Amino acid sequence: MILYLNRFSRKISFYFLGLLIVISAISCKDKMGSTGKMSHDIVQDSLLDYKTYQPKSIDITISRSAYKNKLYGFWLGQCIANWTGLITEMDKIGIPNSEGKGEGFYTRDNWGKPDEPNLWGSNNYSKTIDFLFADQDSIWGADDDTDIEYMYQQLLYENKTSILTGEMIRTGWLKHIKKEEENYLWVSNQQALDLMEEGMLPPETGLPENNQYYEMIDAQLTTEIFGFFAPTRSDVALKMAHLPIQTVARENAEWISNFNVVMYALAPLADDDKSIKANLNWMAAEARKQLPNDSYSAKMFDFVRGEYESGVTWEEARDALHEKYQIRQEDGYLWATKDETCNGCFAAGINFGASIVSLLYGEGDIKETIKIGTLCGWDSDNPTATWGGLLGFMLGKEGVEKAFNRKFADKFNIHRTRIGFPNDGIDDFDHMATKGIYIIDRVVQEELDGGVDLNNDVWYIPQKN
Repeated sequence: MILYLNRFSRKISFYFLGLLIVISAISCKDKMGSTGKMSHDIVQDSLLDYKTYQPKSIDITISRSAYKNKLYGFWLGQCIANWTGLITEMDKIGIPNSEGKGEGFYTRDNWGKPDEPNLWGSNNYSKTIDFLFADQDSIWGADDDTDIEYMYQQLLYENKTSILTGEMIRTGWLKHIKKEEENYLWVSNQQALDLMEEGMLPPETGLPENNQYYEMIDAQLTTEIFGFFAPTRSDVALKMAHLPIQTVARENAEWISNFNVVMYALAPLADDDKSIKANLNWMAAEARKQLPNDSYSAKMFDFVRGEYESGVTWEEARDALHEKYQIRQEDGYLWATKDETCNGCFAAGINFGASIVSLLYGEGDIKETIKIGTLCGWDSDNPTATWGGLLGFMLGKEGVEKAFNRKFADKFNIHRTRIGFPNDGIDDFDHMATKGIYIIDRVVQEELDGGVDLNNDVWYIPQKN
């Protein structure tokens, strides 16, 4: 516009020029949302019919672009924590197995020191107990703490639904999980797959009479992400996660998985004026309500919280947890003897207790939380992945990078552990986060009765009375 004026009339008044600039600015503003991003940067799902919505005064407004950044942080934080935890997975399980392996525990002094053999021999990841990263020019590999969550996200999107059916889950499992070893499935997940091969549908695949591993750790690895799909609304998140959880879990394992889903669903409600530690304590107190008071999972949580509040070290809290539940088998926790292979090393209960140790003693510091989870024992890559993902979400991509003072790879290879995905299984965190936004768009409209405002790039989320 200015070039046009210079060519044909240098005598145009400054008033007219100013008017043109104002008109141009208004036109530009119309193309921008309240986030200041141009409309072509605002993601929009071509498979969803976006409906007009009139916001209500009680709705919570959430920026979609900011949430996308947080989902990127979730995948990044979860991968960092997962791979770091793999170094010590099943190194230390307290009571040694029948072959005399796994006795005792690590302490904070073992960080940065040589890794000891696990129940199956030495790990293939690192000789030293330290953070394990994928450098900028490399690719993160999927593991059982990330791959079924990735699969569930894909199934929600391709089925254009917010609630998966048993048939959708069975079809997805059979399509994306190898039947033969190495298929990165264990205990309850493997049993569920075998039952699906025989034609059984979830939730029957997780019933105790069909699946003797119903109280193993499996559902904790695979369903937390449903909390992020229903921001601020744990009631809807639990509805979405119900069948995926019951695919492999019942009783305490199911309640513990519900706990994790609620933690994730409440994360978008974190108060920016409070510390991450304070927010986590509030979230954990709310999630505790998912655990029946007479259950061993509830009593484990309360016990670890009591140890934390007493001022003892995390090692002392972990050792006391082990003594109370694996040695003395209090509160009806019997997996240390029911499981003859490794004294319940894969059990939902003891690993949940360890996860609460790392959550409380980590106090919102992502590095410290991962360190404690890695050293705590048992299935150490699971608690680390759970809280690394949650803290990664709360920090966002840049927050995770700042915490570790470095950049990371953004690519993800789902075909390391699963099969049947596009592009030979190579994806990236930005695309994965975008797909999460599309799923939430549908959830907001279909399950939350809220609205998606593409002009301002926000969700309007009604709150439950």
